[in-house]
Amino acid sequence: LLGQILDQWFESEPLKATLATDAVIGAMASPHTPGSGYVLLHHVMGELEGRRGAWGYVAGGMGALSQAIARAASAQGAHIFAEKAVCHVLLGRDGQAQGVALQDGTEVRSKLVLSNASPQITFLELIPQQLPKDFVQRIQQVDTRSPVTKINVAVDRLPSFLAAPNDGRPLPHHQCSIHLNCEGTHLLHQAFTEAAHGHPSSRPMIELCIPSVLDPGLAPPGCHVVSLFTQYTPSVLAGGRPWDEQARNAYADTVFDCIEAYAPGFKASVIGRDILTPPDLERIFGLPGGNIFHGGMSLDQLYFARPAPSYSGYRSPIPGLYLCGSGAHPGGGVMGAAGRNAAQVVLEDFKRL
Repeated sequence: LLGQILDQWFESEPLKATLATDAVIGAMASPHTPGSGYVLLHHVMGELEGRRGAWGYVAGGMGALSQAIARAASAQGAHIFAEKAVCHVLLGRDGQAQGVALQDGTEVRSKLVLSNASPQITFLELIPQQLPKDFVQRIQQVDTRSPVTKINVAVDRLPSFLAAPNDGRPLPHHQCSIHLNCEGTHLLHQAFTEAAHGHPSSRPMIELCIPSVLDPGLAPPGCHVVSLFTQYTPSVLAGGRPWDEQARNAYADTVFDCIEAYAPGFKASVIGRDILTPPDLERIFGLPGGNIFHGGMSLDQLYFARPAPSYSGYRSPIPGLYLCGSGAHPGGGVMGAAGRNAAQVVLEDFKRL
């Protein structure tokens, strides 16, 4: 349990709760859920520019990272087709993957196919023939519950927090991730409990960052973009109620009321907001259940069991079809480990071909 680990090392409850947020990010779990300690470890593995466990902002926004990868691939001869939805994977008579068919009817032939879509989309929607029954059942049973609602906000001035007021100029904390409603781990557990019963948290966990402080090109002069990563919101509301506009706005208002208590004037500074609940994240980005990791990062869905026992090595039951996204080992996170590992396996098989 993460709570036990933190109690062994720290005395400050606010510090323990702040660390605990990285143990429950993207997970329908509380700091008292068995296995939550691993999720914390997962978020501090690796390094950035020689600093272990560090994170950073991407200049130009996260889309700039995708563009950088695209340019590197194109320089090596890759052809990239954007806005071209895949209909299904093409299979030969021997069951070998031979390319993909696009929704417009175009067929793209290849010796090997890599998918960074979720295991659910890859195997349950894009494969036209019957897969092993036990494998299909395993993929169907993956826990994809998501507690995340992402809110993107445009503001006409920099938030000023009661704990460290500012006169409009950015202070060091504006360049970091700001954790709200995290004064104690019990608050995170209470927020989780509400969502487990189908109700959006009345005092949600909020991670707030303002990337435009470090990257002014993201907003007009004097204005800023604020990114809110919030938990917990259930994928399905109690009583089967839908996440309609009323439910979305009611939850966002709760989040903004919480921020207002820490930074008076925040609500008046808002000039636009974009609310993405778990169903929205699934519909727009293809995240099963809205889960940012393509499936829970619980101990029963990691290592040799991700995405299914006997298929953690990136190969799939379909020869020539590989999984290289967050649903593969070692899981989600902006680190590219699954893709790099999958590429090495693919290169080994390609040499045999």
